[in-house]
Amino acid sequence: MSNTIELGMPVLTCRAANEDDVVGDTGFEAPENRTKGAGLSGVVEADVTHSERIEQMRQGTLGSVHSWELVTAVDGPGTRMTVFLAGCPLRCLYCHNPDTMKMKDGEPVTSDEILKKIRRYRTVFKASGGGLTLSGGEVLMQPKFAARILHGAKEMGIHTCIDTSGFLGASCTDEMLDDIDMVLLDVKSGDEQTYKKVTGRVLQPTIDFGDRLAAKGKEIWIRFVVVPGLTDSVENVANVANIVARWKGAVARVEVLPFHQMGRDKWANLGMKYELDDVQPPSKEVVERVRDQFREKGLDVY
Repeated sequence: MSNTIELGMPVLTCRAANEDDVVGDTGFEAPENRTKGAGLSGVVEADVTHSERIEQMRQGTLGSVHSWELVTAVDGPGTRMTVFLAGCPLRCLYCHNPDTMKMKDGEPVTSDEILKKIRRYRTVFKASGGGLTLSGGEVLMQPKFAARILHGAKEMGIHTCIDTSGFLGASCTDEMLDDIDMVLLDVKSGDEQTYKKVTGRVLQPTIDFGDRLAAKGKEIWIRFVVVPGLTDSVENVANVANIVARWKGAVARVEVLPFHQMGRDKWANLGMKYELDDVQPPSKEVVERVRDQFREKGLDVY
């Protein structure tokens, strides 16, 4: 994490009467929509100096958070508290949350305050078989901050998951992996040329991270977005399926996700050029063909 990216931003903490397992307590209402700041109401500025703020960032006790929400069977099993961290090194053409790309645009929140939120939903997680998912943006843009939250959640006996592209997998230490139960791994393309076009980055770090997860026996859920004219070719999908098949013993499921245009207005509101304005969602036939290509590798596909 940069040591200067948060300069001038106040440190925020949450008002909380106690630490009982109370769902919906003041300042902890789950947001209805995932927009910037959603779920972060009830926060107040903390009285810290400029140097203290930088040191907190270095230690991972302070991070940049876009929003959070409670979801069921979306970002992992059961009902989950999904925390969206700000900042991402990729510039995916089909990103439906471009407002999470820049770390400086998030809200500065301490790891302790995130853990207070998590603690209040322990009974919900236990009853539903759910837990915590750290997403983004890209969670591994803030590895020390994420590691503190994951470790704290595991100490509470909560199931943990990260949603990542794997591009920054080298930033995930073995100690951090020990606190992760499951990984949602977004494999955006199966060849370097297409991956570069989709994300502006290279594919190999994702493969390396997947290899590492499989070697450690971590449960993996694969996500692949079908974008007409971009990622949907038979050759590209075959390449993705071949990559995923090498992790077959660890991959519990493959989620084939049809492209949609729900993020188009966000790009416009941010004044960003959106290159997929005229792209339509894939047909049911194309989506099913893509799913079949994964099934041919003996993978469970959704």
